[in-house]
Amino acid sequence: MISHVSRLALAACIMSAAAPAFAQAADAPQDDTAVADDSGIQDIIVTATRRETNLQKTPVSISVVSAAAIQDRKVQSLLDLGDGSVPSLRVATFEARQSALTIGIRGIVPLDANQPAREQGVGVYIDGVYLGRQHGINTALFDIERIEVLKGPQGTLFGRNTEGGALSLVTRAPSGEFGGSINGGIGNLGAYNLGANLDLPAIGPFSIKLDGVLSHQDAVTKNTFPGAYGMGYFDRKGGRIAVRWDVAPGITNDFAADRSIDHNTPFYTQLLNYNPNSCAATTTAQPAAQDVIPGQCVLPGTNFTGGLTGTVRALLPGVVVNGDTVARVTDIGRPQERSTDKVYGYSNTFKWNFGPELELRSITAWRGVDVKQFDNIAAAARPPVVNLTASCTAAAPCAFSRYSIADLKQRQFSQEIQAVGSIGQFDYVGGLYYFIENVSDTAATPNTLGAVATVTGGVVTGATYVPIPFCTGTNPASLASYFTGNAVAGCNIDRASVVRSRSYAAYGQVTWNPTDRLHVTLGGRYTKDKKEGRLVASRNLDYADPVNAAALTRIGYTPLEETWNRFNPLAIVAYDFSPEVHGYVKYATGYRAGGASSRTSNYQAFDPEDVKSYEAGIKADLFDRRVRFNLAGYIMDRKGSQVDLSTIQPTATGNFNNLVTLNAPGTTKIRGIEADVTIKPAAGLTLNASYAYTYTDVPAVPITYVGRCTGVNSPVVTPPCTAPGQIINQTTGFQKFYIVYTPRNAASASIDYELPILNEAASLRFHLDGNYSQATQSFDQFATKNDSSFLVNGRISIADIKLSGGGQKLTVGIWARNLFDNQYVYRRDPSNSLAQVQATTALVGTVGNTIGDYGNFAMPRTFGADAVLRF
Repeated sequence: MISHVSRLALAACIMSAAAPAFAQAADAPQDDTAVADDSGIQDIIVTATRRETNLQKTPVSISVVSAAAIQDRKVQSLLDLGDGSVPSLRVATFEARQSALTIGIRGIVPLDANQPAREQGVGVYIDGVYLGRQHGINTALFDIERIEVLKGPQGTLFGRNTEGGALSLVTRAPSGEFGGSINGGIGNLGAYNLGANLDLPAIGPFSIKLDGVLSHQDAVTKNTFPGAYGMGYFDRKGGRIAVRWDVAPGITNDFAADRSIDHNTPFYTQLLNYNPNSCAATTTAQPAAQDVIPGQCVLPGTNFTGGLTGTVRALLPGVVVNGDTVARVTDIGRPQERSTDKVYGYSNTFKWNFGPELELRSITAWRGVDVKQFDNIAAAARPPVVNLTASCTAAAPCAFSRYSIADLKQRQFSQEIQAVGSIGQFDYVGGLYYFIENVSDTAATPNTLGAVATVTGGVVTGATYVPIPFCTGTNPASLASYFTGNAVAGCNIDRASVVRSRSYAAYGQVTWNPTDRLHVTLGGRYTKDKKEGRLVASRNLDYADPVNAAALTRIGYTPLEETWNRFNPLAIVAYDFSPEVHGYVKYATGYRAGGASSRTSNYQAFDPEDVKSYEAGIKADLFDRRVRFNLAGYIMDRKGSQVDLSTIQPTATGNFNNLVTLNAPGTTKIRGIEADVTIKPAAGLTLNASYAYTYTDVPAVPITYVGRCTGVNSPVVTPPCTAPGQIINQTTGFQKFYIVYTPRNAASASIDYELPILNEAASLRFHLDGNYSQATQSFDQFATKNDSSFLVNGRISIADIKLSGGGQKLTVGIWARNLFDNQYVYRRDPSNSLAQVQATTALVGTVGNTIGDYGNFAMPRTFGADAVLRF
């Protein structure tokens, strides 16, 4: 493997083009008004070390997404960064829902971080404020100055849950001078956007800035169900106010408040194939395998000693199998409301600068997220699979079309105190941190459609589909107040939980500069985490009702009450080989807190995971700053990797998604190389390229399936069952797990050219970027991969058109994302093309709910025109 890595590193070194992938100089104009010049590549200022530093002299692997790049690539939300423009950064939806994102860096990618008692592996920050949930972070972006992608563990300065890195969004601060911009545009799919940023003149010591944004897109896939929303729709709007108070010389206070609302629908789920593994009933024992064997009905980690039972169902009439292109019309219409994400928050940052030796900072923030989720993406493409017979009548239609309906409510408060300064040869950062979060969630999965067989001459010849009532009942009396007014009110409850998390930390980092060239950094962070959680209900069973105490004991239910302590050290040695070439070696650690899975009836707990990282890098500006080259290589070892084992369990009222989170034994290996190059060969021309190689390996995990009695002596066994829930059989096998959304090879390249026109009264700008990603897994329990992708984005604009002597400037442009309409599956689920487990007296598989792989296509080509007026 090492020789293979070496070859890839050499290839990365000679790539002729971005660094960091599409960064722009921080002191250059951050929009389409940038002026072509011949002064070489400009400096980029970042705050990765909690102080402003030059990117090229900061011993951290960082990519910076500038405001210009956000506009050129038509990035309207964080999900748009999922095109691979920063190869080490991966962004995808959880399931197909736009309301919850999966964000990963360097192979640290949580699959289901939208659970209340589970944490993310990459920290997301807005102006230094940590966002506790990955829900609601796909809302509109407010006048972003830059996005810093910090790669590798950031556990010392940024804290827990940053073992893969951090995504730091920095907004533009009030200037105290009158100015601003108005932007708007239209596009295909009924898209339009409108935004405004207004900087007001200072009023005494106060400077005020107002931001507003609106963006809309019609559905990608039309829903044929009357009155229902289509799939892939969004409508986002929000506003933000920022106030800077210059209290006294050296003392500033920044207050900000924002509120946004995002209405959206999930992306359409298609049946990609039909019974690809040739599943069929058999009495022959199926051999154990750690992974899926293509073409064979073998479930990873199982040994079906009892064979396979059931019958693979025929497809329902009208169901379309399409694994090649994104469907623009649903095969079967289904009820679909739009999900709603409401996000709001307040922050206050106080800074008192006593001079170079000391600046004191206080960052106080409160944030909230309210989510109402409606997800009916799959209809007949996933269980329950209908056995269409004459018994499917208008009076008793055969139910299908699982609707995932959920509520999530989150509130968080954080307080951080920092001291930053320099004393002689020492630069230091120290701080105290407190964070508290309260989260509750509720979910239900009722079936919403019924199949009615068409019978001709006693033979079933077709079917019609009718809506069936759902969520029309009442919840258990003790839960009535808990669910009143929520999306799941009246539903049979799959799960409901409440969680309280608290985190306390103290940290410090010191850089010793014994010479102008040598820099030695030592740091550490002590964290204490407390987490308390409980299930309120599961499978519509009220967990607070004493009548159910015996049942809860039988299933092994235990509330979560855990405390974890960690010390995360860091050490860096950096050396300036010349004013233009800088190298570093780095040791860093990080950890992700443990929790419990609310998708299990016993609230099964799992432990934290810890990572150690060893990294070496070099950053160079060469040929009179015409070439910038950054290269980093790293080795990460992770203990206690949190992996997910997911199954869909049919019930009398719907289908329960049972997800068990386990800690993988041994050491998960993550190895990688990242290379970034920027070349500016001539005035107005910039070439960029980035490459990331990521190798991952999770040790095989022992999986135990338990067979239990469902009643007294049922099934008939020896010795006989004496009580429901009694264990009658245990079977253990080893299963291979994978890290999702982490391509082995990923690359991005771009070309930017700017040409002055109209006697330099305007400029013509061209932008083109291409982004490649090798195929990846989307479920960590299956080796089955999504499709590889190659996406091209482009923009042509006439920028900086002077309108008057007052400084007004107009920019107009046309743009396209996925220019060549590359249609690829970004999320593929093979669980329904395999047998499902039935653990009783022997480990038996059933193929009665087997149908095929289902999944989601990425966005097709979008394009449009926009304009920006700056004043």
